[in-house]
Amino acid sequence: MIALFGYGKTNKAIAKRFQNCQIFDDHFKEKSCDEFGNELLPPSEFNPLNSSIQIPSPSFPQNHPLMKKSTNLVSEYDFFAKDMPNSIWISGTNGKTTTTQMLDFIFAEKGVQTGGNIGNPLANLDKNATMWILETSSYMLHQTKMATPNIYLLLPVKPDHLSWHGNFEEYEKAKLNPLARMEEGSVAIIPKKYGNISTQAYIITYSNEFDLAEKMQIDIEKIKFQTPFLLDAVLAVCAEKILLGSVNYEKINSFKTDVHKLEEFKDNRGRTWVNDSKGTNLDATLEAVKRYKDKDLILILGGDDKGVDLTPLFKMLKPLHVEVFAIGTNTDKLVDFCTSIDKKVTASYELEKAMKEIQKIHTRNRVVLLSPAASSLDQFSSYVKRGDIFKELARKLS
Repeated sequence: MIALFGYGKTNKAIAKRFQNCQIFDDHFKEKSCDEFGNELLPPSEFNPLNSSIQIPSPSFPQNHPLMKKSTNLVSEYDFFAKDMPNSIWISGTNGKTTTTQMLDFIFAEKGVQTGGNIGNPLANLDKNATMWILETSSYMLHQTKMATPNIYLLLPVKPDHLSWHGNFEEYEKAKLNPLARMEEGSVAIIPKKYGNISTQAYIITYSNEFDLAEKMQIDIEKIKFQTPFLLDAVLAVCAEKILLGSVNYEKINSFKTDVHKLEEFKDNRGRTWVNDSKGTNLDATLEAVKRYKDKDLILILGGDDKGVDLTPLFKMLKPLHVEVFAIGTNTDKLVDFCTSIDKKVTASYELEKAMKEIQKIHTRNRVVLLSPAASSLDQFSSYVKRGDIFKELARKLS
């Protein structure tokens, strides 16, 4: 029997496919069953002798009593390792979703299937597909000990999810996890700082997108994307060149980036708003601010910053013409940072309150950027919901 810890999208897909599972979740207060006959149980009912393996949801807390009682913890990736066809894994701190979507777009007619952290669990993927393209989180990599990619694309690794991993070193270790298992004939494209890592994979290192394009003989001038999407596009076409031997520039340039990621729009008064609600960590917001550093900027920050030190962001903001509106659980912390660099800041605590105040001061000569450098889950169901509300308020209140 399979025991599942947490009942999110990943484990629901496993439970639906295999059934006869025991599912443990803190939200279950008494024994019941789901529509497929799986047992839903409170964690106090867990007995490791009743299951041959235990599969935690990707972000299930490491220090949870269920994890400590387990005798055979297996990650989603390891559980499906025998069924996994050739695969490309994409990881890193920022850009992995966009890179994954670009690869899915490039190889759409080649019989590939795309999943992982992008929202499609491995239980839903066809083992007979020509290839799996998997957006791979640090949570999943931390637990994985057997599965391995044929191509590993690693975007830059910056501090994130530190409250879950404990520190940056453990987070970084998770991101490098697959390299030790990769075999001869596999390829890893990784940041230059990791070039000396021990692996049997063929290593290609890069310091930036221009360096990588030059090494791979890719004409970066033919790629239309700007930072931060340019590196995502270069990594995607690197995989295309490795597998197909050429690059279809027209194809990659026809790709449309996702909403909630540097999504720029104007209201009925011609004022510019930028929805970067997907900027859930420090590095994403640094890249977003970098794009608008020469503008008169109104910046909305805040949420659950997951314990990351935000000092680099405020060092960047210090010389810029920027006014900050702070929302979320780290509002007071953001106010202190702004005060320390003598930047005007409003402690709004809530997005709607911030937007009402911003509407009074926004002009055609300014840019309002929502790039929170924090998770949305302290006040919203997801970053998507946060972004949708931002866009609704921008248009509704104008």
